[in-house]
Amino acid sequence: MSEKPFLAVWNRTQSMFLAERISLADTPGPRRKGLLGRDHLEAGEGLWIVPTQAIHTFGMRFPIDVAFLDRQRRVKRVYHCLKPNRITRFVWGAHSVLELESGALRKAGALIGDQLEMREFVKL
Repeated sequence: MSEKPFLAVWNRTQSMFLAERISLADTPGPRRKGLLGRDHLEAGEGLWIVPTQAIHTFGMRFPIDVAFLDRQRRVKRVYHCLKPNRITRFVWGAHSVLELESGALRKAGALIGDQLEMREFVKL
């Protein structure tokens, strides 16, 4: 049986997990593809794109929540329910973006300035 690594996102400021099954897109192919081809995200699922300071949702089939993070993984900007075929603003100081199912950031109470921590784990 092969192991597939995921990341869990711990919000240190709010003392809670934000998501448990985050895939990392840190090479050109996965960064270009993003969430294209997917019909939805399950609760706790998402994508962490590194590096980036802006994203688009052209070709996507569903809305997402978006959190731009700086190099220390502090939340710089939040987009709730970003619909398909949109472009975010360029976020100065951002280094990466966390894409989650729509409603996840509001449900978790995630705010600008929150300190996030990525924890690796393996799903068997």
